[in-house]
Formats: sequence, C-alpha cells, structure tokens
Amino acid sequence: MTENPHLTLAEVEAVARAAHQGQTDKAGRPYAEHLAAVADGVRARGGDEEQIAAAWLHDAVEDEALSEQWLHEAALSRRTKDVVRAVTKRAGESPEAYAARILATPGALLVKEADLAHNADPARLARLDEPTRTRLTEKYALMRTLLGLPDDRPYD
Repeated sequence: MTENPHLTLAEVEAVARAAHQGQTDKAGRPYAEHLAAVADGVRARGGDEEQIAAAWLHDAVEDEALSEQWLHEAALSRRTKDVVRAVTKRAGESPEAYAARILATPGALLVKEADLAHNADPARLARLDEPTRTRLTEKYALMRTLLGLPDDRPYD
C-alpha cells in the first residue's frame, strides 16, 4: 500500500480558508486575508511549498480552527507539520521558549518572519485603537529581537 499523496497548495489553502471561515482579525477583516498575506510573504521570501503550506495553516491549531489530531493525520509533509507546530503558541509559554522552538525548527523562521511582517504592517495596525496598536507593536518588536530578525519599521 502506498502512502497518500500530500495535499496540494490549493487544497491546503481551501482547508485553511474553510477552517477560519467567519473568523476576523483584530481590525474586523476576514482572517483569510492574513493567511493569504503570510503565504504570499513566505513565497516572496523564497519559501518552498512546504513552508507556504505551513503559512496557510500557521494559526489553525493555535486558534482551534483545526485540531492537533487533524494536523497529525493530515496528508502533509513532516516538515510542514513541524513548522506549523513550531509557530503554534502554547498556553503559558514564554516568548523566549516560543522563539527558541521556532529557531530550532528548520523552515519555521521564514514563516514566522512573514507572519510578523504582516502583523506589523502599518496599514493593518492603523485600523486598531492606539493602546492595542502600541501593545502589538511592542510584542512584535520583542519577537523579532528574540528571533534575530532586523527591525523592519520604517525610520524617519
């Protein structure tokens, strides 16, 4: 018996969009817009198909849109599953432990970099109230520092 082939990127995208159907981001936008932006960001940074698939699924387990059991059984490469698990925040986990897991997982840093870039997009942040914008900007800057990524904010 042969192993089931892996889901195509189009199938992964469809699964992710369906899983997050009706979900919105902090600014009230359809959550699938964020997933698409992260997948596009991974592609633009030279990511491969496994990383792009992980980008589509990067928040699915954390947001409980899909279960860990689904991920375990899904027709995805081991690397894609490992990247999704690496970028999935765990309850009570410190930012340092989270960053260490990302850095220790091949392919995960690129996905998290694309995620942070979209999360910190000034146009996206501008839709939020000032306290939320400030809190998130500081959170994203800390994670970029922990991951050794350059500060991507524009300077005057």
